Order: sequence, then C-alpha cells, then structure tokens
Amino acid sequence: MFIFARSFVTGAALIALVPAAAQAQQLPEGAGKQTVEAVCTACHNTSLITRSSGYSLDHWRELTATMVDLSGDTALRDEITGYLAANFPPHDKLAPTLIPGPAKVTFKEWVTPTLGQRTRDPIQAADGTIWWAGQFANLIGRLDPVTGEMTEYPLPDGAYPHSVTLDAAGNVWYTGNKNGTVGKFDPKTEKITVYKMPDPAARDPHTAIFDSAGILWFTLQHSNMIGRLDPRTGAVKLVKVDTPKARPYGIKIDATGTPWASCNGSNCLIKIDPATMALTEIKLPIPETTVRRLEIASDGMIWYVNSSQGRLGRYNPKTGEIKEWPSPSGKASHPYAIAVVDGIVWYNESRRRPDALVRFDPRTESFQSWAIPSGGVHAGIIRHMRATREGNLLIHQSSTNRIIEVGLSRPVPATQ
Repeated sequence: MFIFARSFVTGAALIALVPAAAQAQQLPEGAGKQTVEAVCTACHNTSLITRSSGYSLDHWRELTATMVDLSGDTALRDEITGYLAANFPPHDKLAPTLIPGPAKVTFKEWVTPTLGQRTRDPIQAADGTIWWAGQFANLIGRLDPVTGEMTEYPLPDGAYPHSVTLDAAGNVWYTGNKNGTVGKFDPKTEKITVYKMPDPAARDPHTAIFDSAGILWFTLQHSNMIGRLDPRTGAVKLVKVDTPKARPYGIKIDATGTPWASCNGSNCLIKIDPATMALTEIKLPIPETTVRRLEIASDGMIWYVNSSQGRLGRYNPKTGEIKEWPSPSGKASHPYAIAVVDGIVWYNESRRRPDALVRFDPRTESFQSWAIPSGGVHAGIIRHMRATREGNLLIHQSSTNRIIEVGLSRPVPATQ
C-alpha cells in the first residue's frame, strides 16, 4: 500500500511556499492570515476558502484534517482554524433548493487514506472493486467495498491523473492531466505503461472512455483537442476542435460506437466520426452555455448539464430537438456530473453547499433532490458520476476525499 504524506514547516519558510498568484488574492486581515495563506495555497487557491459556505471551529478542524495532518502541531492547527472560523463562519447563501419527492436513496461513504488527494471519478470493476484517481497526490486507488480495504498506487512523476477508466481486461487507464500522457496500470503485475502525446500542444488529457472495439477515446480540455489511442499498437491520433476555446470535457459513446463530447468553454456538443475523427459541432440554443458533462440514455437521447446557466438539457440526435429545464437551485447552481440509470437522470448542483444530488424523471418532468453527505462539512464536489452494474451510483466528494455509493430505489406508486 502506498501512503503519501505531506510535511509542512512554520514561520518564514511557510511564506516562501506561497505562489505569487495565490498571494495576490487577498484574505481578510487578522491573526493567522499569513499562515493560512502559506499552508492552504501550497495546494490550492484561496478562492476555495472565500467561496465556501463557512464553518464552525470544529468543522474547520474537520475539513482541514482531510487535507493536512496538523495533529503534531496543535498551535499551528489552532492558529489556522481559529482564523478561518473567525473570518469565514457558517452562512446559508449557498444553500440548495431541495425538492421533496417519493424516491428514496441511501449514501455509503468511504474516506480514502492519503490526505489532500482530491479523490475523484470512482468506477466499478468487473469484480466489484472500485478504482479512483487521487489527482493532487498523483495516485490511483483500489477499494474493496465489502471489506473496506483500500490500496493506493503511485504514478509516474508529474502525471496528476484527472480520471480513470477500465478496459475489458480489467486494466486501469488514467489520464495524465499535467504531463500530457495516458497510462495503463495492470492490477496483476502493478506495471504501468505510459503513452505520450505525439504533439507537445496536447498537454492535458482529461476524461477517457473505451468503445466496444477496445479503442480509448479521450478529451484534452485546455488543448482543445479530442484524442484516440489504440492499445494494440500504441498509436495516438489527435484532432483539434474548430471552435477556439471550446474546451472538450466529458466524453461518452453511443450505441452505434460514435463518441460524443461536451464543451466546457462554448455552447456545443461534439459528435466524433469513429473512422475519420471528423468533428461535427451541435450548437446549443443559449450562446452563454457551457457544458461540463453529458450522458447517453438507452433510447439514444443525449442528456447534458448546462453548467453556466444552471439547466439540464436533452438533445435528440435523430430529430435535432433540444429541450432544457431549469435546475431547482437556479442559474448559479452549476450542474456538473451526470448519469442516467433506468431512464432516470441524475446530476449534481456543484456550487451549492451542501452539494445537491438531483433526480429528474423525463416521463413526468419532475425533480427531486438530496443534500450529499461529506462527513460533518459541506465541501463537495462531485466532478463525475457513473452507474454500477447493480443500478446504483458511484459519486465522490473531492474536497473531503470521499467515495460514495448512492443506493437507488424506485418510488412506490400511490394506491388508487
């Protein structure tokens, strides 16, 4: 088992850790400000603090304990959490609008071992185990949901995996988001095979998925590209998206084997010809739209989250019809991850605290939603969700290193 540890120093050496850009984002004045800037911005921007829902002293302690181990220096811990509690107390400005309804769900949580890893993108293997990416800690992990046992595996330097997916043989593939690679991890031998991008402009492999022929398709968000990797030959082919800064993000395969991608920087969906890699962009009605992720239902409908407008959308590739519905928490709710299970659409509102899990029934066009647990704090976010073979959902809370299985049940029809 691989356990990643971070060490921190105090005093003037701490301040040297602060990136110039992070220092420029001012926190309120107060005792402990410089120390908070130094410790927190060693890993993330201060905007994650200022955009939070605020916490009590005990909850700030709980949240920071998921990121760094300060148990050996209680004075440092108290300085940091005391400043945070004084300047960022709880508020309800980000509270979601939760919709009641007849459906029932259950949440089962696991906390991954390495602090501050930003656990994300869990996926179920054929044997029932769950794999995830620990992006900030440069690892992938394996969870046995029956025993709770977890094992973490370090990746080559600089990979910082954005996501993981599985091939038919059970190998775990990760996207090296920081070093322009895609990697294959063999769980039997623990051997890692690295595939480098053939173009230096292809910097950030993002999300990946296999088609039925065993070809890996993936997006490269900031590089504005779509990629295809043939594991049999190792050949990688890349194509550029026509719209500048379209930022292809999520990717799925339809029943015909055609990949579709979402645009996180423009109002488009992208259809990819699997033979030629020719791209066809479908423009969505609201020009300001951006789409984090999409999902393809069994009837061929393409569901997407209109993240910038706080809406859920559906595109019919046969007729070209596009329809959208406002999400319960409004325009600023930023829907993010999405999955369709048994005809029901599930997604999350990522800019609410707590992160809300939303259920949408296309037959009745009705919503229902729940607050997603994350220990005692509300610090999401779900960035990807996928169904299990049993018809449940795998989600995560990246800020608190949690993998969550959502047990789904159908509502009981009312008696006549």
